[in-house]
Amino acid sequence: MRIMNKQPVQFCPVTFQSIKISRNHSEAKTMCKITFNTKLIVLFLFTLSSGYSQKLNVVSPNEKIEVSLFEDQDREEGTWYLKIGYNGERTVSEVIPRIDLGIKREDEDFSKNLKFIKAGKKQEIEVNYTTVHGKQLIRNNKATEVSVSFKNDSGSRLNLIIRAYDDGLAFRYGFPEKKEGDYLVKEEYTSYTILDSTSRWLQKFNPANEGYYRKMKDGVTQQDWAYPALFHTVDTTAWYLISEAGLDRTYAGSKLSNTGDRKKYKTTFPDDWNGRGQGERLPTITLPWQSPWRVVIMGGLEDIVASTLVDDVSAPSTVKNTDWIKPGLVSWNYWSDNHGTKDYQVVTKFADLAAEMGWRYTLLDWEWDSMGNGGKLEDAIDYIHNKGVTPLIWYNSGGDHTWVGATPKGRMLTHENRIEEFAWLKKMGIAGVKVDFFESEKQDMIAYYLDILDDAAQFEIMVYFHGCLVPRGWGRTYPHLMTYEAVRGAEWYNNVPDFTFEAPVHNTILPFTRNVVGAMDYTPVTFTNSQHPHITSYGHELALGILFESPLQHMADRPEGYQALPVAAKFLISDLPTAWDGIKLLDGYPGIDVILARQSGEDWYVGGINAEDREKTKNIPLSFLRNDSEYKLIIIKDGSHDKELQSTYRNVTSTDSISVKMLRRGGFAAHFNKR
Repeated sequence: MRIMNKQPVQFCPVTFQSIKISRNHSEAKTMCKITFNTKLIVLFLFTLSSGYSQKLNVVSPNEKIEVSLFEDQDREEGTWYLKIGYNGERTVSEVIPRIDLGIKREDEDFSKNLKFIKAGKKQEIEVNYTTVHGKQLIRNNKATEVSVSFKNDSGSRLNLIIRAYDDGLAFRYGFPEKKEGDYLVKEEYTSYTILDSTSRWLQKFNPANEGYYRKMKDGVTQQDWAYPALFHTVDTTAWYLISEAGLDRTYAGSKLSNTGDRKKYKTTFPDDWNGRGQGERLPTITLPWQSPWRVVIMGGLEDIVASTLVDDVSAPSTVKNTDWIKPGLVSWNYWSDNHGTKDYQVVTKFADLAAEMGWRYTLLDWEWDSMGNGGKLEDAIDYIHNKGVTPLIWYNSGGDHTWVGATPKGRMLTHENRIEEFAWLKKMGIAGVKVDFFESEKQDMIAYYLDILDDAAQFEIMVYFHGCLVPRGWGRTYPHLMTYEAVRGAEWYNNVPDFTFEAPVHNTILPFTRNVVGAMDYTPVTFTNSQHPHITSYGHELALGILFESPLQHMADRPEGYQALPVAAKFLISDLPTAWDGIKLLDGYPGIDVILARQSGEDWYVGGINAEDREKTKNIPLSFLRNDSEYKLIIIKDGSHDKELQSTYRNVTSTDSISVKMLRRGGFAAHFNKR
């Protein structure tokens, strides 16, 4: 990350733009008048609504995002809040009218009677880094940053760091003064005021983050809501997604709650009952200190889907050598046989599947310590390696924070346990661990997550979490953290009958919500049935392997489900990438349908699904392809009924378009191979 002094600018209230001051102040005013256009009325109203109490403007480098700081009574001292505006293609909108600010420690309050001291010089933040996996391996972003200083009644300092990025905004609190001792944070007052007319896609909070997103407007139920939360303001192009990033051991995870005021979504700490009552719900900090980032991704739907902002604001990688971190496809026996890893014969069958399909990994899920019927764990490990496949292995996070007794339990719980276990795993040639059932985002549990990651890195062991929190940017900081569950995924076909009927809509919401903020272990691409049946088509299921991003992509069906596929479909999923060079939303709306393109090297993959109970045909321009190249295209789509796939082949260029019919609850997958 580089911080550079930004050229002097003047913000033009008429055009909602920052004008570089190249000669003098009066010339900037003249330029502003010259660019007066049809946006004037909207912008004038926006300026009036802001009032004269505006203290500070921060505008993103691309001039699309404006963050303004206000005090309630137009004073230098009092209660402060942010207002967010968005410069769309044709309109300039006030998107979030108010984000309340403040924080309260056990010893002092930093929410009321805050005196504005100063605002630092505006700086341009340029973010450039490369990742091992994710939706885009090479990351670039820019922001304008300002740090604001306040004092409370007792003279203690609070900093507010504001960044306006090209695809959203981020802000965090800081206590800059050094002071001995530990301090309990009693309350964080950050809250987002959402206009009644705003459409929203929200998931009721639960510690495993495995609920459904529901679309709603005004009259929203008052309760706790999970990150990320998606909003769309009426009559504008602006969408925004609220989340959190940069969470570390110095704080607890948070959620949103509108229990106090229906219109205000307040940042709140975990509940006492989380983690079966283990751990303290309120975080304890030492000074100096900075909070996690409060993140709002903003733009068109295509900007939301493509954003890496949660990673961009998070700390750089702590792992220098990443050669051992290898994304890949995984065979997984739990979906089709919940106790399959107890059975050596089942384990070897799924090792054979991975070898046959050319997948890198197979997962030994829970109860591997009770394996029988022809072999024990050591026999299975030898068999897997002899097939040219690499094993991954499951652990219960252990401890009194989880009610689940599935074994092995407790082997990840302490540093001593982990060092012993990771040394053994390394010796056995096991490349990664799946750790399950955390059930809390209290500060002690955040430390536990990070302790696992730190210890695993010493032994070059990859990690992924289940029954866990949603991504907070750790994938950048700890690149051996491969994926998270934190989603109601395909395993719910095992659990409840309603997933059968919810899945089609649910699947079309996830690319716009949960999967935006980080890897998502949905365990997709199942054609046969588990305890409860599908009503999605084979084309729909095939597309999920492209639509859902996860560096370890668990292909959840039984071997017969893949072996019965037509050749084209089998070939597609035998070599499907799980780390991507680019992403582009081609079409879609949450809960209706989605068509998404992902780039891998010179090739592109496109997945599309339909949530509705009606057939539809989509015309898809291919302008995302390189304009100087020809591609061999294969489309695998719905046939005449839900369980039939049809394949078509043709040569295409970027000037072409394709027309694809999807059945009700149907879908398709396509591969563009550069010739």
